[in-house]
Amino acid sequence: MLADVEETTPEPDRWHAGLDIGLLVLRLGLAMVMGAHGLQKLFGLFDGPGIGGFADALSGMGYTGQTTLLSWITALAETGGALLLAIGLFTPLGAAAILGVTINIVITKFQGGAGYFETELELLVGVAALTLLFTGAGRIAVDKNTPWRRKPGAFGLFGLLLAVAASIVVIVMFR
Repeated sequence: MLADVEETTPEPDRWHAGLDIGLLVLRLGLAMVMGAHGLQKLFGLFDGPGIGGFADALSGMGYTGQTTLLSWITALAETGGALLLAIGLFTPLGAAAILGVTINIVITKFQGGAGYFETELELLVGVAALTLLFTGAGRIAVDKNTPWRRKPGAFGLFGLLLAVAASIVVIVMFR
């Protein structure tokens, strides 16, 4: 009986090309999209507004306090989260940073009167980050021998709580 259980139990360190390559593609795609947005804010690259321009844009979106600080937080969360996802290092933290930013983007757009079709791409980015929280980085990552890769569910829940808590803090402190 015990032998039957052992044969059906998946091996966490076994190579699964489709899954591991799929997670790599998801991580790199999400990192590319969010990293570009972060670099727009942080350095004004890709015709971005830079920190000052994004702070002004935040004021126009209803944020009232410390918009320069919030610009820095957003730019560093997007850029840092993207970098962590790209190399597969501290994946739950990188995915949580991106999820937290996208939660705030969606809430801000909905409060501004936007509907589903004006937020669907941001929702998709958030779902991709949430997916990585609960799947982990896969084996093609620096994280491949970490506890959060072996037990992504628990660390994913922690990352989700972190992202939601950060979003609440941003809404309370900056709106």
